[in-house]
Amino acid sequence: MLSRLSRGEATVTSLAAPFDISLPAISKHLRVLERAGLIRREKRGRVHRLSLKAEAMKEASEWLDFHQRFWEEGFDALARYLDETTDTET
Repeated sequence: MLSRLSRGEATVTSLAAPFDISLPAISKHLRVLERAGLIRREKRGRVHRLSLKAEAMKEASEWLDFHQRFWEEGFDALARYLDETTDTET
């Protein structure tokens, strides 16, 4: 859904179309994304139009990048330690 919204705003119905789940389940998922600050909802008459909040996605991406580097550095250090331990045991 976020990928679809990255191409522009959409209605709830159009976002739900590719998925084989109920409209209430789609709406629940969209409310979670909305509470997380990743999408915004605008009601025009009876139609709810949703759009991606780019600034929130940028913040999420930065958070993920930081934590990915953190874990990669930890795993690299563990791999070096295991290599050294294996080399001294043989």
